[in-house]
Amino acid sequence: MFHMAGKGFEAKFYGKGDEKMELANEAETNAVLKGLENKAFEVTEVKTGSRQKKPVAPFTTSTMQQEASKHLNMATQKTMMIAQQLYEGVNVKGEGTVGLVSYIRTDSFRISDEAYAAAVDYIKGAYGEEFVNPERVVYKSKGKTQDAHEAIRPTDVNRTPDSIKDSLSKDQYRLYKLIWERFVASQMSPALYDTLSVKLTAGDYSFRASGSRLRFTGFLEVYSKGEEEDEKVIPKLSEGDKLQAKELLPEQHFTQPPARYTDASLIKTLEEIGVGRPSTYAPTLTTIQARHYVTKEAKNLFPTELGEMVNEIMKGYFPDIVDIDFTANMEDRLDDVEMGKEEWKQIIRDFYPGFKDSVDDAAEKLEKIEIKDEESDVICEKCGRNMVIKYGRYGKFLACPGFPECQNAKPYFEEAGVNCPECGGKVLIKKTKKGRVYYGCEHNPDDCSFMSWNKPTGEKCPNCGSPLEEKGRKNPKIVCSNEKCGFVKDKPAEEEVED
Repeated sequence: MFHMAGKGFEAKFYGKGDEKMELANEAETNAVLKGLENKAFEVTEVKTGSRQKKPVAPFTTSTMQQEASKHLNMATQKTMMIAQQLYEGVNVKGEGTVGLVSYIRTDSFRISDEAYAAAVDYIKGAYGEEFVNPERVVYKSKGKTQDAHEAIRPTDVNRTPDSIKDSLSKDQYRLYKLIWERFVASQMSPALYDTLSVKLTAGDYSFRASGSRLRFTGFLEVYSKGEEEDEKVIPKLSEGDKLQAKELLPEQHFTQPPARYTDASLIKTLEEIGVGRPSTYAPTLTTIQARHYVTKEAKNLFPTELGEMVNEIMKGYFPDIVDIDFTANMEDRLDDVEMGKEEWKQIIRDFYPGFKDSVDDAAEKLEKIEIKDEESDVICEKCGRNMVIKYGRYGKFLACPGFPECQNAKPYFEEAGVNCPECGGKVLIKKTKKGRVYYGCEHNPDDCSFMSWNKPTGEKCPNCGSPLEEKGRKNPKIVCSNEKCGFVKDKPAEEEVED
């Protein structure tokens, strides 16, 4: 990737002349870099065009939960609780108790003719004729939907979020605003972009750059959440223009492990594979955490030892039951029962004999599983035993193995692997009540004040001597804890897996 001086845009290596070329190793990369020494870059081809981005669909239960998790940082269970309040009715000043949104458990994108007409009229009045989609858009679901209810939408589009803000709690307002904006945006015109692509040559080698500039906002005027930044501006260039490269950056690509599931991504996956229904997504997430099959750190879900053990047992003794295809097919058959297309007794006849055989086999062969408590090096100050790590409602904690004779218990904190920059004690990984991770000294708060949202590295800043910290998740950086210093560098990639 290359940064061009004065022009402020990036170009990527393409190949030799018009022939595409993949640089497989460091030697090939260095050969290209050597061939580019003291070479000027010339614009040899300029292409202009346009593209459009279609509006987003109105909310289903799944997409509402996903968006609320990503943009409001709202847990799935809380999202459904607030949505239920909006559906059942809120006391709106001057109106009394009013249901603000349509039914909240749905997998359909359909909206009524009345709701569509009201949306069009509102968009014309608030934004102008050009913001109305010239054609009524019919959003189609990828899988099987029941279509018993409309998409989630405001009951009255003219009841804008700001007009009733004083009648809503903070969370009610945030979720209603999200639903309202999403619905209005779904009936608006596409966003339009001007595109530009250029070819650059230097010596024997060629480079490509492409960009776009937003020409008409369309639905983005109302709803841009979750939309990637599409504007990547390239200055106006003409064939024959000479450019000087400011910097040549050889980049090595690494294969990253799959990202951890979050509430949003797990719900999306369940929907894609056909497991669960709008009414079951939130209870599923609540259950796997309540039973300690997974724990949540920040937004990420991590399997526990118990969860992994239960999974292995289920795969070993009940492979058909935990099979994705079986579950999705059972969901479809139960839908058919609801619609009167199949008898529930037949489903039981098909399912029970094989299931009973699996249960009997497990009862005979499966020994009682006991997860032994992990012993810690923390000594119980009351009886002198080594305390053990247990799971509770809010995660891990330390307990005395002498219970019930000794009922001593205390919080459990994992070590961060570095020493406190203030007193030299151990830095512990802690959590707020909402699950946000932070770092604090083992002697905090009595004998040391060190606390930080960012993980300390144990190193000192080369500029000012202040402690260095790791900041960011997707693209972590090493930064100086002294904000006035401004020192920053990329985190080393030792832990990444090379392709």
